[in-house]
Amino acid sequence: MHLAYPAVLAALLFCTGLYGVLARRNAILVLMSVELMLNAVNLNLVAFDVWLRDSLHAGQALTLFTIAIAAAEIGIGLAIVLTVYRNRGTADVDRLRDTAEGHEPDSANTATGAAA
Repeated sequence: MHLAYPAVLAALLFCTGLYGVLARRNAILVLMSVELMLNAVNLNLVAFDVWLRDSLHAGQALTLFTIAIAAAEIGIGLAIVLTVYRNRGTADVDRLRDTAEGHEPDSANTATGAAA
C-alpha cells in the first residue's frame, strides 16, 4: 500500500477535527474533535512506521503513548465539563468565558436594568 492513502485519510481526519474544534460550541463535541485530531496523528505515526520499516517500531510506541495521553485528556476533560454543567446548567463553550469572570453578563444586565 502506498503511503499517500493513509496520509490523505489522516489529513482529512485532522481537518475534520480542526473544523469541529473551531466551529462547535458544545464542550463535549470539542473534546470529540480533539480526539479525532489525535487519531489522525496516530494514523500518521503508524503509517510512517510501516513505510520506514523501523525495526524498533518507534511510531507504534509513540502511538501507544498518544493513546494514553488521549485517555487521560478525555477523562479530565469530561470531569471538567460535567462539573461545569452541574454548576452552570449548560456545556456551551462561549458561556465558559463567563465562569472565569465570576459572573454571567446576561444576569448582570437584567439586574442593572431592573434596578434602574
